Amino acid sequence: MGCKCGTQIILCNLPIRFDTYKGCGHGCKYCFARKKQDISKIQKGETVEALLSFIEGNRGKETAWCDWDIPIHWGGTSDPFQPIEKNIRASYDCLKLLAETKYPFVVSTKGKLIAEPEYIELLEKCNCVVQISAVCERYDQLERGAPAYEERLEIIKVLSKRVQRVIVRVQPYMPEVFSDVMGNIPRLAEAGVYGLVVEGMKFCKSKKGLVKIGGDCCYPLSVLRPHFEEIKANCHRNGMRFYAGENRLRAMGDNMTCCGIDGLDGFKGNDYNLCMLLNGKNPKPTEKMREIGTGSCFQSLNQSAGTSKKINNQSFYGITQEELLNKSDYYKKMFGLIE
Repeated sequence: MGCKCGTQIILCNLPIRFDTYKGCGHGCKYCFARKKQDISKIQKGETVEALLSFIEGNRGKETAWCDWDIPIHWGGTSDPFQPIEKNIRASYDCLKLLAETKYPFVVSTKGKLIAEPEYIELLEKCNCVVQISAVCERYDQLERGAPAYEERLEIIKVLSKRVQRVIVRVQPYMPEVFSDVMGNIPRLAEAGVYGLVVEGMKFCKSKKGLVKIGGDCCYPLSVLRPHFEEIKANCHRNGMRFYAGENRLRAMGDNMTCCGIDGLDGFKGNDYNLCMLLNGKNPKPTEKMREIGTGSCFQSLNQSAGTSKKINNQSFYGITQEELLNKSDYYKKMFGLIE
């Protein structure tokens, strides 16, 4: 198993994911991974050998389009520093490799192990951005297996002095906690946070007041936009950057690469995706993306009978253009360009 790239390819500038575990001991009630698996059953995921292979330039079907050192997003569906890591240490082994190679990555966690001395010593040597998921104290009841919000704030204070950047993920955001988030922004700035990335909660089932976007039920833009605008202004007042992880409001962010890598040497994401194209950014495909056989990462978007062979005989560029032509209104709604 190696680094993966699936449905995020159409909208994310860092679509390549790496997970050292399957399942997660935090047991957050809102976790999207619950849709696909029993996350309480935790086991080892991708290996350090697979990570090394990717770093050395070896690409699989899903990543054939990428021929540069694109930053990896570590912790896409499972927390690398959840409690089981204390015994298995799969993430520690990967961190040693990343410290040695200086390969760029973004890691997402809410686990306390990341602030342990042996982990911080390696993180200091890494070329990385650390994202800590922390919405507010009221979420503690939804995240009973994770460190409390106040404990995460202490972790942030330690990390911000030792790594390149700490980004706080206010994800998933619910309008009910607007005042809590606004009140915490000065505290996060004081703790050394570089920026916030905010994304609205997505629900599996519809209920009054939500709108259907793709396969998710979401808050309408009329609810989210004014909240995001005020959160952004408060971030700026406190010297922090603001990023919109919400697909429909991505252009609101200080940079459309919402994970907080902007301006860092060696951190080059993939701008050639549908979100960037539809927002008028005019990115250019690489020569590799034009090669036949580089479109396999789109398999997860097109799983109808007979499409597999067709996709294998197309290029990343060709499929992107085809999606843009045939599903324009669908994607415009997904990215908030039409209601």
